[in-house]
Amino acid sequence: MTAVRKSTLRRARTGSGAPQAGNANDAHGDSEITYDLRLYIAGETPRSKAALSNLRRICEEHLAGRYRIEIIDLMKAPQLARDHQILAVPTLVRKLPEPLRRIVGDLSNTERALVGLDIRESR
Repeated sequence: MTAVRKSTLRRARTGSGAPQAGNANDAHGDSEITYDLRLYIAGETPRSKAALSNLRRICEEHLAGRYRIEIIDLMKAPQLARDHQILAVPTLVRKLPEPLRRIVGDLSNTERALVGLDIRESR
C-alpha cells in the first residue's frame, strides 16, 4: 500500500444510477458542490478502518456523487503529519468547499461528523 492512496474518486450519478462526469455548468449548478476530503490514518488499525468505513457510509448517504476521498497513511509518510499539521489520527480534513474543516476521531458519531463537515442535505 502506498502512503497516499486515492479512494472513491468523484462518483456522479444520473437518475438511472449510471456513473457520469460531473460538470459545474450542468442543470444542477452550485447545488452539485464536490467535497474534497482527506483522511489521515496511522496504519491499518481498527480505529483507522472504522474511520474509513464511517466516512464512506456518511458520504454515500449525504454526498452521493459529490465527493472525493484521499487516504494518507502517516505510518508510511510520517513527515506529512508535520507538513499538514496533523496532531492526532484519524483526522478528517475537508479541503473543499472552503473553509477548511477538521474532525478528529473515527466518525462514529454521524451527527457530530455532519455538523463538523457543515454538510447540508439538498432535497
